[in-house]
Amino acid sequence: MLFLVAALLLLGVLLGAVAHAPLAFTAVTAAVIAVWLAVFAARERHARRN
Repeated sequence: MLFLVAALLLLGVLLGAVAHAPLAFTAVTAAVIAVWLAVFAARERHARRN
């Protein structure tokens, strides 16, 4: 339960920070995170096949 509260608090802080960041910075950061997640998913899928 404490983990859930901490995660929601962190999410709120990050969303608050994004609301004040410029749109270009937010878009670039979102793209970097999306690429990182795609690479991670591809590596995990490849590792499970072998």
